[in-house]
Amino acid sequence: MNQALKIIKKVHKKNIWHHTFSFPGNLNSFLGRTTFFIFLFFANLQTSKAAEAYITNQTDSTVTVIDLTSLKQTHSIQIGGKPAGIAVSGQGDYAYISSTEGKYISKLDLKTKQVTKLTQLSSAPLGIAIHPNGKWLYVADWYKHLIYVINAVNGNITARIPVGKSPSGLDLSPNGKWLYSTDRDDNQVSVINTTTNKVTATIKTGIRPFGITVNKEGTIAYTANVKSHDVSILNLKTNMLVKSVKVGKRPYAVALAKGKAFVTDQYNETVSVIDLSSNERIKIIDVGEYPEGIAPGPNGNYVYVACWFSNLLMKIDTTSLKVVGEVKTGDGPRAFGRFILK
Repeated sequence: MNQALKIIKKVHKKNIWHHTFSFPGNLNSFLGRTTFFIFLFFANLQTSKAAEAYITNQTDSTVTVIDLTSLKQTHSIQIGGKPAGIAVSGQGDYAYISSTEGKYISKLDLKTKQVTKLTQLSSAPLGIAIHPNGKWLYVADWYKHLIYVINAVNGNITARIPVGKSPSGLDLSPNGKWLYSTDRDDNQVSVINTTTNKVTATIKTGIRPFGITVNKEGTIAYTANVKSHDVSILNLKTNMLVKSVKVGKRPYAVALAKGKAFVTDQYNETVSVIDLSSNERIKIIDVGEYPEGIAPGPNGNYVYVACWFSNLLMKIDTTSLKVVGEVKTGDGPRAFGRFILK
């Protein structure tokens, strides 16, 4: 931004457009607009954010930052407490991280890469999601069977929402009105009104649902069910199970991109691909050992898979359905949640 201002000041100081030469009115207007576009060009260079992945590594208690353009590691940030869940805010300013053994939530400044402890809890947090407005954080407590609502600025717990047994994955509707929790040991999804912080409905799923992803329209959710080895497709308008699609063994999480669902199959070391128009599995992609977290990159051209036992983040082309790259992470990458800054 400063660079753009300097250029504009220099142009006007020398009067090279408006006084040194006598241009027709239309040309003066054109050159004035050009000045404005130069300003916008440099402003955009200054404010644009690089696409990055933030990978929680549970074994060495770090977060690995990966530049998705170069597919290279840029930072390793100590978090502590065995981090697993992560939620990057839609504003692109912070990431929030759940440490299961430390029993706390950390807040990572994505610009400075500085981390602070936001909230200490008394039990094990796992799934985590941030409201689209960036003000409210939702954290699943596996053992206490509830969801914490946390002020994302000061870390205060403002509500505790009882849900089913062993809540794990969380996701929100795009408008932020609804929160969805996979209650693993009750084989259901709890539907929560974020205005009242009350459960308004439950939806039956396959056996032991874990990860959950809501589509961009907020009309359908997909759960990865680790015991029945399938994905439940849920209609969020009727709160009903539409279909179950068989995938590999112990599916963990789901990413949506280019009209497809990509599902990590932990025990098969694969990613299953489901065509969303037919709701049928169309491809099985070999990846690293024990794939867990998965998320789409910018524009949905690629999805990225964290492979826990391989210490790798793998890149899959969503058109060719082939692995096209990989990069080393820290030890024990989980990346459970929305881990990509777009």
